[in-house]
Amino acid sequence: MQRRRLERLKFFHTDSDEWVMKAHSLDLRTRIVGACEDGGETQEAIANRFEVSYWFVVKLWQQWRRTGDLRARKRGGRRPRAIDGPALRRLVRRLKDHPDSTLDELREACGVECSLVTVHNTLKRLGYRRKKNAARL
Repeated sequence: MQRRRLERLKFFHTDSDEWVMKAHSLDLRTRIVGACEDGGETQEAIANRFEVSYWFVVKLWQQWRRTGDLRARKRGGRRPRAIDGPALRRLVRRLKDHPDSTLDELREACGVECSLVTVHNTLKRLGYRRKKNAARL
């Protein structure tokens, strides 16, 4: 039964190169809550009948009682990038004009309040390598 359950799982690909499970359909959610309302079975039996986890049934039932809504809740998502748009253009311009700039100088050029790690990760995402210049040492 566990193997059948795994074969039914649906996944989708996100922008962040992750594979995420799709939410259960509204039809399935409706049938599960209907079975809970009937009261003839335990939540564990309902989970087995619909081939979902016990905790999904518990949380769905709690959500239904609390909000009256069966739709899947919004998923988290990522924070917006600290260095994006005009700040990113300023960063690239500074790199072209002054390739030996330190991370602190690049952060100041961006005009965005962020950590040095954020500047480093942005450079890495853009494909820039921070290589020490022997002439500056």
